[in-house]
Amino acid sequence: MPRQVKSLRRVWPLLLLMLAACTLGAFGWAALAPVSAVSRDELFEIPKGTWARRMAGDKLEILPSEARLTLGLNDVLLLKNLDDVPQVFGPVLIMPGQSFRLPFEVASDYQFACTAHTSGQMSVVVVPKPETAWERLQWRAATAYAALRNQLL
Repeated sequence: MPRQVKSLRRVWPLLLLMLAACTLGAFGWAALAPVSAVSRDELFEIPKGTWARRMAGDKLEILPSEARLTLGLNDVLLLKNLDDVPQVFGPVLIMPGQSFRLPFEVASDYQFACTAHTSGQMSVVVVPKPETAWERLQWRAATAYAALRNQLL
């Protein structure tokens, strides 16, 4: 057998072992490292011209039907009205150019009336902060998946 093939057979298991160690290290970090956020605000913007487009018959959805927040990380819903007309969110009238911040302190599912939605409703799901290693790993995976999905849409 040629000498190069023998040396490749010796190196191949070492490369697989290194790949497995790196993968295990990445999962270990994702599970054990503390979870933190740069800002606790989860921003949603109502773009300029939303009301006019809706009145013209366009059925656009500018906000997600469900916002997911995590206590202690991103537990403040921040709505910015960039449109030319006031928008209603729950009992609050958000004037053009204004912002509305709604902090959450209890993990639960919340329903709000919202004129920025064609359905007139917005659901806010607030989940507890991930405390265990498995919860942190799941939270990081779900957050990465949601970010990737938003980039592709």
